Amino acid sequence: GQLGKMLLQKANDFNITSFVLDPDEDAPCKHLCTKFFHGSFNDYNAVMAFGHECDIITIEIEHVNTDALYELEKQGKKIFTQPHIIKMVQDKGLQKQFYAQHQLPTSPFYLIEKAQEIRTGKFPLIQKTRKAGYDGKGVKKINDANDLKNAFDEPCVIEDCVEIEKEISVIVARNEKGEVKSFPVVEMEFNAEANLVEFLFSPSACSTIITEEAQHIAEKLIEQLQMVGLLAVEMFIDKNGKVLINEIAPRPHNSGHQTIEGNITSQYEQHLRAVFNLPLGDTSCIDCAGMVNLLGEK
Repeated sequence: GQLGKMLLQKANDFNITSFVLDPDEDAPCKHLCTKFFHGSFNDYNAVMAFGHECDIITIEIEHVNTDALYELEKQGKKIFTQPHIIKMVQDKGLQKQFYAQHQLPTSPFYLIEKAQEIRTGKFPLIQKTRKAGYDGKGVKKINDANDLKNAFDEPCVIEDCVEIEKEISVIVARNEKGEVKSFPVVEMEFNAEANLVEFLFSPSACSTIITEEAQHIAEKLIEQLQMVGLLAVEMFIDKNGKVLINEIAPRPHNSGHQTIEGNITSQYEQHLRAVFNLPLGDTSCIDCAGMVNLLGEK
């Protein structure tokens, strides 16, 4: 609910009547919304009951019951990000297939149903569960054949291990009119043990060529999806300077919190502008900005 809280802080500036559905009775967003619904966003009936009260529905986490969202969309509710895109993003295998089908750069991969299908000809490799992974959960590096005993035994994506020079993110927005704007490239440092972002800074120290290529990839991706809302595109730059899509999140993202103070328009205002089909705001940096992640006990 903390991303929801930051979204509501901006929604209140726009005088938007806001309803929130959250499974935590003490969710951070509870005290900023007009009406709070206590319930699971994975529960079909809870999402349906909540959605009946709304004109426009949006998300701050993608693990939502998409069957309910499809039904609400049929009933004429505006849902951004659109349910079919949320369903695709919930499955890392479908994500990777979308990049391949649309000639969007990503690391080589193949899909498996169970651990014994992992090909042993090339190590190291990265194994990602197709569903329910987040913030470093559902990801394993398999260094050699001895590591296979610890592999996930479920549907997964197997990726080539990329020699990473830098990890970057571009947040891009698109409204119903088709206007697209991206934020400056953000550079991220990851904690190798927790596989979580440790800190990030904006704008990145990347070359102009890399910066323009990363923004072009993010803008092409949101246009190929025909998505309305905010899309965070996490990317690798490999040792050869090639930019590759890692994963996407169709919502406000932790690689954009610094935009609240660091950019003319924050990611939260831009998301609201996109879903309300308003002109998109100026994404320029006001100054250099950084974020340190305090999440995680250590």
